[in-house]
Amino acid sequence: MYDLAVFIEWTELAARWLHIITAIAWIGSSFYFIALDLGLRQVPKLPDGAYGEEWQVHGGGFYHIQKYLVAPAAMPEHLTWFKWESYATWMSGFALMALLYYAGSDLYLIDPNIADISTPVAILLSIGSMVVVWYTYSAICYSKFGDDNRRLMVLLYILLVALSWGFTKVFTGRAALLHLGAVTATIMAANVFMVIIPNQKIVVADLIAGRKPDPKYGQIAKQRSTHNNYLTLPVIFLMMSNHYPLTFATEYNWIIGSLVFLMGVTIRHYFNSVHARKGNPHWTWAATTILFFIIMWLSLLPAQNQSEAMLTKSQEKYMAAANFEQVHDIVLGRCSMCHAAEPVYDGVLWAPKGVKLETGAQIASYAKDIYLQAGITHAMPPANLSYMEDSERMVIANWFKSVSYF
Repeated sequence: MYDLAVFIEWTELAARWLHIITAIAWIGSSFYFIALDLGLRQVPKLPDGAYGEEWQVHGGGFYHIQKYLVAPAAMPEHLTWFKWESYATWMSGFALMALLYYAGSDLYLIDPNIADISTPVAILLSIGSMVVVWYTYSAICYSKFGDDNRRLMVLLYILLVALSWGFTKVFTGRAALLHLGAVTATIMAANVFMVIIPNQKIVVADLIAGRKPDPKYGQIAKQRSTHNNYLTLPVIFLMMSNHYPLTFATEYNWIIGSLVFLMGVTIRHYFNSVHARKGNPHWTWAATTILFFIIMWLSLLPAQNQSEAMLTKSQEKYMAAANFEQVHDIVLGRCSMCHAAEPVYDGVLWAPKGVKLETGAQIASYAKDIYLQAGITHAMPPANLSYMEDSERMVIANWFKSVSYF
């Protein structure tokens, strides 16, 4: 039988791999050019129109780099544009979100105890939030208020805090932090696609036509590039957060998401200062450490009592399967010593990845993961420490397929 779950798993892996590759390329080039720009020096005898230069050594050779604020007297025949890294990062990230959160909405996107909404509504809210946030942000940047970049960054932070809180009132904790990262990444990619590259093309077109370019296009692109510089590290943290329940599976996850942006600012401020040869502001590392410890503390605070959980349609299907009781007993006997609210296995302080498998509803929620991790592979239990037998793995596999292949 053609196993759709296995195919989807490999597709998710391919999308994640592509996302990581393109993100490395985008972030690497972005950080390099920020460091290069800040490190430029204005020295005597620069060519006409040159703003500054930098000498670098790499790969056994020396590089002499000069920056022109507009362009040299004669346009070069070939220009290298840095844009596809950002486009591919966003597109692969959206594909991964569709595979994991839209296709697996019952498990990852929707929690009826937070907001009892349908999958189409949740997806519409997800996509709509990215669109609305981008156009709101861009409109503010183009307004008079956006002329002061520091004031603009403060307002942007306030909006991100509000989004962080709002997402936790609509989506699961895992999806809330991921969406906070997704809307921020959308701002960054759209800055490149809709502002930075178009403005550069206008400047190039003017130069080719013999017209003097308007300097405002470079100023606008510079502002958006600066925003991207400070938003990069928080996005990386938020994209990693879905693998660490201590960040999202807490009542104060929205505060954690908000503080992550402050850490991004302090870290980037240090490196920007060093690259600009403005000293070593070591206080930024102390501030970052304090913020990180506050986040750790928030993650351990007890949550308020929750009302009785509502079952999703997906949970009901898996729990109604003929051999669910047998699967339930297998999972309780082989998995729940670790995957529990209070694990009893030595050295395990909390459920790995936040996955608890003590109740029927919890087991039904992670049906696909149990199937892939323990049904058709031996990934779980680790090193088969609880001695799960092949016959038990077969029961799990048959249970999952009996529901998934009606």
